[in-house]
Amino acid sequence: MANEDLIYRLTKAVYGRLGAATDEQTVEQLVTEVYREIEPFVSQNGSAYSTSQLPSATATATAAAAGEGSADRLIISVFGVDHPGIVAGVAKILAEADCSIVDINQTVVQGKFAMVIIANSARARESAAELKERLRREGEALGVRIYAQREDLFNAMHRI
Repeated sequence: MANEDLIYRLTKAVYGRLGAATDEQTVEQLVTEVYREIEPFVSQNGSAYSTSQLPSATATATAAAAGEGSADRLIISVFGVDHPGIVAGVAKILAEADCSIVDINQTVVQGKFAMVIIANSARARESAAELKERLRREGEALGVRIYAQREDLFNAMHRI
């Protein structure tokens, strides 16, 4: 079984057990813990994976090749009342973390702001969880809601 399929199945099972309203960070942590426990027993091409490999590292290449998304990219959604500085505030955090913006789309409809950013976090100087927390806090300071999720988990969650 390919790694991305295994991670998808684990993610689906966790969401199935805990419910779709479960915090994405909790699901990510559980799937990572379970994967690390079973990783030594999972083999591909006759060789067992080393326990030093991270699930996101093995999932990234195979998931990207399969079009499933990457653990090195974040989907960032921003919603709120429009005002100057929202894009700058989010972009500043990404720049400070050494993340690049791969794609960005934003719109304002009747004073309501909505933006989606795809950011490459492969060189990030902090974990995805730390980056998500910084973005959430910045959203509070800006008066908007900011949600961030790894692209591979975002895609897996929306396949369920």
